[in-house]
Amino acid sequence: MTAIDRPSLPERTAASRLVVVIRGERAEQYAPVLETLAGAGIRSVELTLSTPGTLDELPALLEGFGDRMDIGIGTVTDPADLVTAAERGAHYIVTPITRADILEAAATAGIPLVPGGLTPSELHAGWAAGAAAVKVFPASVVGPGYVKDLRGPFPGIKVIPSGGVDLEAAGAWLRAGAEAVSVGGPLLGDALTGGNLDALADRAAQFVGVTTREAGA
Repeated sequence: MTAIDRPSLPERTAASRLVVVIRGERAEQYAPVLETLAGAGIRSVELTLSTPGTLDELPALLEGFGDRMDIGIGTVTDPADLVTAAERGAHYIVTPITRADILEAAATAGIPLVPGGLTPSELHAGWAAGAAAVKVFPASVVGPGYVKDLRGPFPGIKVIPSGGVDLEAAGAWLRAGAEAVSVGGPLLGDALTGGNLDALADRAAQFVGVTTREAGA
């Protein structure tokens, strides 16, 4: 069997085991939120293409925050967007789907990819194609026990749950063996719509505490 050339998750993402998904109305909202998250110990964020202007803002955000955190691009559903994100310096790519042309584009670009799926067939297809990890989405449908279920037929598969992962679920998924957890609303709250950034920092620190305590498990 030919060995799979599988790019690893970026070091800070793998070590922190926490990815914060940021989905806003416009990319100009990112900077103050990233500053707060970085100060609270967040080391990996996923900026979504469903937020207009994300790719345009990416170089400036990497310049301002790339020395403190990994910045990935998510909600990628077009190979051309993946190529653009890679060329502009994204640390990794996340997609909610598992599709051959996106997997091929990531392999050509040599960038870590986390494709999404829910069924064993979808998740195995992404993993077998060389994904850095696979995103179980929506994670709330299956629960943490799904990690063990998947590893029965697919030993070694790296799983990142996304969708409905709150503070309690984050700990449960990590204890079950997830590679990391992907968290959005339960951590961000109303931070992108004028919410209190000190409250955001407190929530972020709570999640960092959970993922850090679980890191040696």
